[in-house]
Amino acid sequence: MPGTVLLLAASPVGKGCLVDAASVLPVLAAVAPPVLSGTDTANVVELADPLEPQAVLTRLRAAATASGPLTMFVTGQLQLDRRQRLPHLALARTTPSTVRYTAFPWRWIADELRLRPPGSTTVFVDLHADADTWEFIASRPLTAGPSAELYGRVAPPPGRRAVAQPAYMRAVATLLRSGHRPPPAQLHQQALTRVSGEGSARPGAEDLVLAPGRAWAGRPWPPAPEFTTVTAPPGTAPGPPPRPSVPPAAVPAPPAPPVSPVSMAVPVAPVVSVLPTSSTVPVAAVPVAAVPVAAVSRGPSVPSPASSGRTEVRVGPAVPDPHGEITEAVRDGRHDDALALAGRWERDALRTHGAGSEQVLHWMEVRADLAMFAGDAERSCRGWLALAATRLDAGQDPGAPEVESAVDRAHHQWGRVQDPGRARELGAELARLRRRVPGRREGALDHVQRQLSQLGTQA
Repeated sequence: MPGTVLLLAASPVGKGCLVDAASVLPVLAAVAPPVLSGTDTANVVELADPLEPQAVLTRLRAAATASGPLTMFVTGQLQLDRRQRLPHLALARTTPSTVRYTAFPWRWIADELRLRPPGSTTVFVDLHADADTWEFIASRPLTAGPSAELYGRVAPPPGRRAVAQPAYMRAVATLLRSGHRPPPAQLHQQALTRVSGEGSARPGAEDLVLAPGRAWAGRPWPPAPEFTTVTAPPGTAPGPPPRPSVPPAAVPAPPAPPVSPVSMAVPVAPVVSVLPTSSTVPVAAVPVAAVPVAAVSRGPSVPSPASSGRTEVRVGPAVPDPHGEITEAVRDGRHDDALALAGRWERDALRTHGAGSEQVLHWMEVRADLAMFAGDAERSCRGWLALAATRLDAGQDPGAPEVESAVDRAHHQWGRVQDPGRARELGAELARLRRRVPGRREGALDHVQRQLSQLGTQA
């Protein structure tokens, strides 16, 4: 499957420029597309000093919807808009007073990539920040969405009237020009090694290094976790087995089912056994959709294989699939509809299976994830706190991975709650949970208590 590569280099024109971002594009463009992508073939899209945020969004959206692996190389500078205080990638026309209108919001990258299949997206960044933005991101780790692996660095502002060079991205490009593409983590480390002398030669703060799972000492706890892959609750049908290399006789092989980009496993129709009419034909299990309509009996009586020569198939009742509808709602930005639908299924599971059942816990996880997709950190935090408490009340061990994961995710979302009053309320509940579930990272409870102390001082 061909890959997609997006090369984006942007920085303002004039005295507001902190980094000569476009200078790295010729070096990247000299790398063979398959090496950039890590696939046999690749399509490369290059954006050099774009003028309009919508033009960048159009290219990004097209790349994000590509079916194969996606690799992005982003070079530029970050600035905050004055109204919402959110990081943006500065474009050619960006000035400090026009960031909100002329720069590209960084959260759009995460929004567009969030529905891609996990493991299919890699983002390399070499970013510089002005003083205001540097202070902001020093306490808020930069991310590219739950399913994207983000590597690179964010450098502090250069000296007065100085224009920095994208040394990290140039090192990545130089390494790739050898024709060999190591795994992303290895490529990242090799590039850091090449530019290690730059930081010591430059006065001021050290770069913030970005990598999956990297601990941010002194930063919000914990670093952004990967999304939990929410499995279907017990009682739903399992997914189809791997397709056989040779299709069974008389049963056409189905096309490969599309992979849902939302991190929720979608229950599918029951898997049925195809009973061959001859012992020389191997038995294979195939999805119901693969069976010809004529071979399916919906009544209580099924013709005997010996008398009819047809394959006998018994089909159980259809399994409803709310996850597909939820996925579409998230994809369309209808987050309230997605949350409402998940809430209805949770209430149905509560009536049918009772509190603390795996079916109820499943939908609690889904709702917490959906709140995070919607950018509602408070609701997501409450969801993960409730899930952890429910698991503990059901008798699960505080050291169980599911319990620790729920508390860790609540902790992470708590760090994104902007309202101080709500943060104090949720923090007190989180601290009580942390005393029971300290997790596997040292200092989690201490971090909550320090943050609560700061919130108390602010109040």
